[in-house]
Order: sequence, then structure tokens, then C-alpha cells
Amino acid sequence: MINEKLTQYIENTIKENWDINAFADYGTNRIIKYSDVAKNISIMHTIFKRSSIYKGDKIALCGGNSINWALSYLSIISYGAVVVPILVDFSPSDISNIIKDSGTKYLFVDKNIADKIDGKTIDSLDMVFSLDDFSIISVDNNIYREIRRGDNLFNIELEDFSRETFSLNIFDNETLATIIYTSGTTGFSKGVMLNHNALAANIRFAIANMPIKPNDNILSFLPLAHVFGCLFDFLFPFSKGACIYMLNAIPSPNVLLKAFDEIKPNLILMVPLIIEKIYLKKLLPVISKPLIKKLLSMPLISSILKKSIREKLTKSFGGNFHEVIIGGSALNEEVEKFLMDIGFKFTVGYGMTECAPLISYSPCYKHVARSCGCLIDTLEIKIDAEKDGEVGEIMVKGENVMLGYYKNPKATAEALSKDGWLKTGDLGVLGENNRIFIRGRSKNMILGASGQNIYPEEIESKLNAMPYILESLVLSRENKLHALIYLDAERIKEENLTEEEIKNRIENNRAEINKILPEYARISSFNIQSEEFIKNPSKKIKRFLYK
Repeated sequence: MINEKLTQYIENTIKENWDINAFADYGTNRIIKYSDVAKNISIMHTIFKRSSIYKGDKIALCGGNSINWALSYLSIISYGAVVVPILVDFSPSDISNIIKDSGTKYLFVDKNIADKIDGKTIDSLDMVFSLDDFSIISVDNNIYREIRRGDNLFNIELEDFSRETFSLNIFDNETLATIIYTSGTTGFSKGVMLNHNALAANIRFAIANMPIKPNDNILSFLPLAHVFGCLFDFLFPFSKGACIYMLNAIPSPNVLLKAFDEIKPNLILMVPLIIEKIYLKKLLPVISKPLIKKLLSMPLISSILKKSIREKLTKSFGGNFHEVIIGGSALNEEVEKFLMDIGFKFTVGYGMTECAPLISYSPCYKHVARSCGCLIDTLEIKIDAEKDGEVGEIMVKGENVMLGYYKNPKATAEALSKDGWLKTGDLGVLGENNRIFIRGRSKNMILGASGQNIYPEEIESKLNAMPYILESLVLSRENKLHALIYLDAERIKEENLTEEEIKNRIENNRAEINKILPEYARISSFNIQSEEFIKNPSKKIKRFLYK
């Protein structure tokens, strides 16, 4: 265990930055100071005590990025309860499944999502709060007879509240902090258990290696329910006294560039898909013009032109950032080459939910093409390959590795060895200074536009259960999900269907499945395979043949 404590980070930054801005809801006039955060935490802790919430109890958060989401998270985790963050893109049934599986007692949720969830069917759930205004949406009246729907428990006065009197319980790092579900689909969902140590280890590394200081600005647009956004758009900058602007909108290039211009963030987190979209829509049309291409081929003029492009791109990102950190999946090689060629300040990191999330990182001035940085100092690494230098599965061990999967010993045993080595499911090689070069993602995870993890096997299992479909393969093509379909020939023959009728039936299947999938995981198109998918000896489809 590391010496640093998660709740100590929270208490220290609040006291040190008492009078400066902590959070703002972008596009509104609402902004609060670190002292306001302290007050809200104290009020929420009072409510938890009065309503018999105990250390280790599960409290779920399901809402878009907002001040109230951040306040709820900080209050829950500093109380010793366990945060269960849920992506808003999950279907109502998936959200309910997560609440049930985790044994959540309290739920903080956006009102528009709450209307789609039947809380009465969830035995563990005692109370539901609105993240919009902290009013009570529903309550178990058998337990809280004096509390009614619509009440607001947060309108209470605190006695003797000040910077000097504010303090938090400092929990041991073994304490369970959060359960993050990698998916909401029944049968595939895995709740990643992270303790205080794992989160504190990530914050510790970021403080030592990423330049953020009090009064710096951060634009939080990656989902806070995803560990990447939670740690590096929220917990880390909060621990350094930054002001975090919450963007609760689809992060399209136009929306982001407008926000960057207004906020001028000092550190920017990106997933590859976003910066690739900016490149394709904003930069490629310019550099593809015949005159520009010719000028870029002329050494002297090229250097001047590249400097101009870099300055314009930097300005479009607000012009005030230390670096752009890209993570979540591999960055397109063409985009990476261009950004490096013009001298843009970016770097690529690597992580996963099971490591809370960081595994490797290097600052922008040390970035090496096609790498994702060097191993962080709280982890060990080895490559499971027959010979040194060969591609093999990346395995890590150390302070920020998960405790396991909640109530899933089988999955835990498959991922974690008895001596603590985590099988990442990713293939790669090591360079000097434990620099990681990823060669493939054996887990097949697809990254959505806003950082959502998409697991194709889950979608495929639903497709394979539909009429006329024997097998399927879901792929990402041109930033959209595409399905390859192998048909049930026997059934088609029995029903004597024409080619046009078959296509119509499959299209109907696509429409039906999209109704139950989150928006980011919907299938945009399909192709019918004429031959059965090629498989390995264990009868698993050789996915790499169909990319």
C-alpha cells in the first residue's frame, strides 16, 4: 500500500483552496467554491448518518457530468460508502440490473433517467435522489415514515462550520471505494472493485507527472462514470485546486472547440475518436488542397506552414494547455504522424478500468510514435510471450490493480493470478524504460465516441438469438458499428424466402435490437456472409480476419 490516502487528498485540497472556484456547470451561471464543496459534503454526511448509511454501503450515481454528480461522488467516497457509477447510456433494464447486483441502498440519478426505472422492483433500494436538485424522487416509506416524495433533505443548517472545523475520516487504503460495471448487460456485466489505494495511486502519479496548479481550468467532457474521466478530469485536478467545468452534452467537434475557446483548459483528456474527428473534419480538408500539399513538400516553406497549422490547432483547443492526453484505444497512425510532424503537444497513455485506470504514460515531449508511454511507478509489468521481444499478453501487478470482480470469483480467477498478476487481454511488446507498444486488443473492446466501452460479444449474443441469424460479428468501421451476419440457411429454406425478403427480415432485426441497445452501441449497417466464419480449434471466430 502507498502512504497517501484518498480522503486526505480530498480534505487537504478543500482546506488549501477554500476560497477559489472548484466546479462549474458549463453553459450555466452556476459555479461553486471549494468551501461550498466542504459544506455540501458535511450536509450529505449528516444525512447519511441520520438515515443509517454505514461504511461499505453501496450508493449509485447515474447522471451526466455535473456539479451535483461530483458533490455526490466526493461525499459518498469520503464517508466510507462505496460509489457505484453508472453510465447514462445504459438501458433502463441494465441500470436496474446494476443496482440490484450491487445491492445499492441510495440512488442519485438524473430525473429523466429516473422516470424510466421502476425502483419498487429493487429490494435493496431505500431512497432515490434527483441529481438535478437533490429532491427525493422515491422513498421506502416503511423505513423513512417522516420523509415524503419531493422533500429536500439538503436544506439543513450546519453548526460551527468553517475551514478550521472541517475534517474527514481518513480511511485505510484497503477500504473499498467504488464498483465500476464494465457493462450493464446481464450475463456479461462485471463490477470492477477498486479500493482507496488504487484511486490514490493514480492521483499520486498524476500530481508528480502532470502539471496542474490551483486556479487552472479543466473541461470535463468524458463520462465521469468512466474511470478515465473520473480520475483525470475530476479527482486529480480537484486534488490540485483546479476549477472543473462540467460539460453535459455530446462532445461533437463543434461543441468541444467552442468550449475550449471559452474555458481555455490547462490540461485536456481525449479519446482517439474525438481527435480523429477533428482531424478529418477540420484539418484534412485544408492540408489536402493541392496548393497546401505542394507547399508542405517544400522544406523551408513546410516548416513555416507546419508552425502556422500547429499554432492554429493549439489556439482552437483554447491555446492554454500543457498537453493533450489521448487514451482509451490506439490512435490512428496517420493522425499521430501528422500531430507529431507539426509539433503538437500531445501524448498517448494506456490503461483500463481494472487499474483505475492508468498503466503507462509519458509527457508529450517524451512521446514515441506508436507507443503509449512508459509503465507508471506503482506497477510491475511482464509480457507473456515465449521469448523476450516477442508480442505477448501484457500483464501488470501493483498498487492500482483491482481487488477483483464483484460477486464473480470465476471471472476474477480468470483475470487475476494467485500472486496478483492482472491479465490485461492486450497484446504488446516492451521497449526501453518499460515503454509499451500495443500490437492488438485481444479483448475486442471497441471505444465509443465519448469514451464508452463497447463489448461486441454482448451485442452479438443478442443478434444470434434473433430469427434467421446463426452467427454474427460486430466491428467498428468508419467510427460506426457494423455487423457481419451468417444466416440460418435451414430456416430460410424452410420458409422459402427470397433474397429481398431475407434482407428485410435482417433489417427488421437490426431495428429491433437497436431499440434495446444504448445509443452509442447501436448497429448502423450489416453485411451478409456467404460462408461460415473461420474459427480456431476452440470454435471461437478469428476476429482479426474480418477487421
